[in-house]
Amino acid sequence: MTHVSSFIQSSLKNGIQKVVLNKPARKNALSPQMYEELTQLLNKSAKDNKVLIFVLTANGDFFSSGNDLSAALESTTSAQNIIKELIDAIITYPKLLVAVVNGPAIGIATTILGIFDIVYASDKAYFQTPFSSLGLVAEGCSSYTFPRLLGHSKAGDMLYLGYKMNAKEAKEHGLVSKVYNHDCLEEVWNYLDTISTLSSQSILATKRLVSRWNKEILLKVNEEEMKELKNLLESPELYERLLKFLSRKNKL
Repeated sequence: MTHVSSFIQSSLKNGIQKVVLNKPARKNALSPQMYEELTQLLNKSAKDNKVLIFVLTANGDFFSSGNDLSAALESTTSAQNIIKELIDAIITYPKLLVAVVNGPAIGIATTILGIFDIVYASDKAYFQTPFSSLGLVAEGCSSYTFPRLLGHSKAGDMLYLGYKMNAKEAKEHGLVSKVYNHDCLEEVWNYLDTISTLSSQSILATKRLVSRWNKEILLKVNEEEMKELKNLLESPELYERLLKFLSRKNKL
């Protein structure tokens, strides 16, 4: 199974579906179209008996700079629904979800990691959620997962104040399983290839048990976060902040 679009590549080998964000010129910023494609890939592979692990990574220097704000501004309501559908698909995904974070992860590219099963990171990666500087709100279920993963105070530093967390610190706090030398990321793929020697029945049964207790809570958290986002999207302050941000970005 191979899927190639302008900005997302997908291939299947040894039970591993490797999905690559491929918009390096825009730091792999996620557009509504990319959200839809990721959701479709997740839903399709959930029913594919050949898939055991869904691995998300990216080409270029960035894992993802988060939402493509210029695209999102064009249609905020539909973009919001598309984002909710992707997060719901991640929450309900029955196979293993792994992220190989090859570089910086911003905004939703960081928050969704809290609902992945395993996260590996390059030593060049960092994690940041600049919601308050943009006038946005915590999403990706991070209002629930981050206090439990990182501890109440560090989660607050990230979600409220946009603290930039490096890969080493992310590992210390449990957001990341292992940090790899950026030039040796191939080790991650070699390690994941050992999946073919393991019992898929055992892995899937354990995933069912691990996800069962939080699934309904996470779906509700996602719903509530999207309600708060909708309220903010109707605020004039949000547009002012986003336009200022895009203006600064264009000058750079």
